[in-house]
Amino acid sequence: MKAIKITDERQIVLTDINGDKEIKPEEVLLKVNYVGFCGSDLNTYLGRNPMVKMPVIPGHEVGATIVSTGSDVPEGLKPGMTVTVNPYTNCNKCASCRNGRPNACKDNQTLGVQRNGAMREFLVMPWEKVIPAGLLTPRSCALVEPMSVGFHAVSRAQVTDVDVVLVIGCGMVGMGAVVRSAMRGSTVIAADIDDEKLALARRMGASYTINTKTENVHTRLLEMTSGFGPDVVIEAVGSASTYQTAVDEVAFTGRVICIGYAKTDVSFQTKYFVQKELDIRGSRNAMPSDFRAVIHYMERGTCPIEELISAEVTPETTPEAMKQWADNPGKVFRILVKF
Repeated sequence: MKAIKITDERQIVLTDINGDKEIKPEEVLLKVNYVGFCGSDLNTYLGRNPMVKMPVIPGHEVGATIVSTGSDVPEGLKPGMTVTVNPYTNCNKCASCRNGRPNACKDNQTLGVQRNGAMREFLVMPWEKVIPAGLLTPRSCALVEPMSVGFHAVSRAQVTDVDVVLVIGCGMVGMGAVVRSAMRGSTVIAADIDDEKLALARRMGASYTINTKTENVHTRLLEMTSGFGPDVVIEAVGSASTYQTAVDEVAFTGRVICIGYAKTDVSFQTKYFVQKELDIRGSRNAMPSDFRAVIHYMERGTCPIEELISAEVTPETTPEAMKQWADNPGKVFRILVKF
C-alpha cells in the first residue's frame, strides 16, 4: 500500500509498504480517507522532534471508513461507517491510567510520533480507539483530534461562565480552546501574532483579540478585564515568552494551563506562583469524551471547516507541500492528505 514516510531531516517520500490487512478479533480495519499534518509532524520533518526515531510514517489526525471488523468488536462499529481514531496508547498500569487519565499515560505512544502513524492507505486499530463520527464526513474527521486537545485543556481549566479566558496561540489546538471556552459561556480573549487567525478566532467565539506583535498585551488585558487580568490562561504555543506571559498576566488565584512544549528552558518569577496562589496545570492529549464533544460541536454546522483547511494535497504532492509549509509555517492551519 502507499504510505508517506519521513526518512530524515527535510526528507519525505511516498513509498510502498507491506500492508497487513489481517485483523485480530478485537481489531478494526480502516480505509484511510484523509490525514492531517500537525505541528509535531512539521517538527519531525524539520528534525526537531526528540520523541521521534527516523524513519517514521507520520500522521495522527484521521478521517477514515471502516472496511471490516473482528469477531469481538461491538456491533456499534460496522463496515461503511465514518470514523476518526484516538491515536494514543495507554498501558493500564501506570499512575495516570490507575487514576482514570489514560490520555497522560506514562508509556503513551502516539501514532506518527513514538510509532508509525496513519499516513497510509489502510490502518488497523483496536476497536476501543475507533470513534464513530456521526454526521461528519471523513474530511471533517481529520480536524477532530487537534481540536479535542484544545477542548481537553478547557476541561483541565474547569472553565465556567464567570471566567475570562485568555488563549495564547490560535492554531488548531488554540482554536479548539477558544471554541470550548465560548461554549461554556466564558468571555474569551484570543492572542496571536497573525491578524487573519485572530479574525477567525472571533468568528469561532472569541469576544476580544490581541495581536501580541503589535499591541501591549499587559495594557490591553487590564482594559479588557477591569484591571483584574484573565481568570484562566491557556498556553497553546510552546515558547519561553508565552509561558512567561501566561504566569505574568493571569489574575490572582487564576489557573494557567500548559499545552505547548517549550523548546528551551523557561525562567519564571516564581514569587507569582505563591503571591497569586496559582493553579498551574499541564494538559496532554485528549480523553474520549473530548473527541465526542468536538464531533457534537462540528455536527452543528457552525464550524468554519473550510477556513481551517489551508490545503488539500495528494500523497504524490505531499513533499512539495511540506517544503512550502516549512518555509512559511505561520500561515497554515492544516494540510490534509487525501488517500
